[in-house]
Amino acid sequence: MTNYDLPDLPYDYDALEPHISEQVLTWHHDTHHQGYVDGWNGAEETLAENREAGDFDASPAALRSVTHNGSGHVLHDLFWKNMSPEGGDEPSGDLADRIEADFGSYEAWKGEFEAAAGAAGGWALLVYDSFSNQLRNVVVDKHDQGALWGSHPILACDVWEHSYYHDYGPARGEFVDAFFEVVDWEEPERRYEAAVERFE
Repeated sequence: MTNYDLPDLPYDYDALEPHISEQVLTWHHDTHHQGYVDGWNGAEETLAENREAGDFDASPAALRSVTHNGSGHVLHDLFWKNMSPEGGDEPSGDLADRIEADFGSYEAWKGEFEAAAGAAGGWALLVYDSFSNQLRNVVVDKHDQGALWGSHPILACDVWEHSYYHDYGPARGEFVDAFFEVVDWEEPERRYEAAVERFE
């Protein structure tokens, strides 16, 4: 059975200040993200025990837990990686060209992404849709509701309240503005190139 671990942040807890506080990163990473890792591991353990015993009464709840907690772990891992103290720029190269081709302009993409972040009960995602071979913005509630089959996350913005309420109160839009001050497009560009290489 695979055991999942909480990855270290790729920067210090205070590295994204003043946009995201050290306190929020500490709570968010050490408590919330750890909780999803623990939940995924616990669900996998339950499923393994059920298979061995041939008793599947508890399996539906564990399967839902894998989806919820596994998605939470995957998206948080991306969230940390697509921010950095050196962020705040715009995409470049092939990803920038694709955003312009699929959305009309960077500004049109960003406006739609911000609208997704305002509407989501969990995450705003830029994904590569391998079925249609195009980029899309996706509104995801919790970690897994509204996800698109065959899509590959390129950029993730966590808009659960634990991401911003301590710093911004109910002003989610201010947090999303701050997110763009620390977005580092190196990881999204790498993910986009890998998806295109595999599916186009």
